[in-house]
Amino acid sequence: MVDKALFSYLEGFVTQERRNKFVDILNNRTKHFTVVLEDVYQMHNTSAVIRSCDVFGVQQAHAIEVQHKNTLDKEIAMGAQKWVDLKFHASPESCIQHLRSDGYQIIATSPHNNSCYLEDFDITKKSALFFGSERDGISEGVLQQADGFIKVPMVGFTESLNISVSAAIVLQSLTARLRKSTVSWQLTEEEKEFQRFIWMQKSIRSIDKILERYNQEYLK
Repeated sequence: MVDKALFSYLEGFVTQERRNKFVDILNNRTKHFTVVLEDVYQMHNTSAVIRSCDVFGVQQAHAIEVQHKNTLDKEIAMGAQKWVDLKFHASPESCIQHLRSDGYQIIATSPHNNSCYLEDFDITKKSALFFGSERDGISEGVLQQADGFIKVPMVGFTESLNISVSAAIVLQSLTARLRKSTVSWQLTEEEKEFQRFIWMQKSIRSIDKILERYNQEYLK
């Protein structure tokens, strides 16, 4: 729930151009697909995937941290960490439970089984796209709980892609098809308003002082 009075107050600290940019970008944002990174080791890979989420309009991503912490490299993320919601989970089980409760099917990216090719994937269902660690790939536990599998077609000697490259290819393909479809993929008006509220706060310098002043002046 957005505090309407605070929302209006904060708008005075954001240029009209910036506010218009928020609206334009949110009109292309989706939660129909989300990305899950399972125990990724290299921070530059996590950062690059979050950047791809922002570029291709995926609003939420998830990171499972069992052995490795998914720290972001701000230079590689290029500010994307401000605009994409990244949620952390302590185990694959808790993450999958959370996603299923939100209506997502679990889709594992894997080239080594009877996976569906990217161009043939059914985009109509809400899907959580799992990407595994650099060395071991997706864990056996996730593979066993997956509702489906997806892979990028490859015709060379090499049978795998860097995780950040794979995520970028998958997201570009699926979101491009999604926007041409009749699927209801956009954020709700309430979600857009809430996201604008969050983004405004992340865009304003000295936001803590401004919020403190608001509380002193308007919430006496």
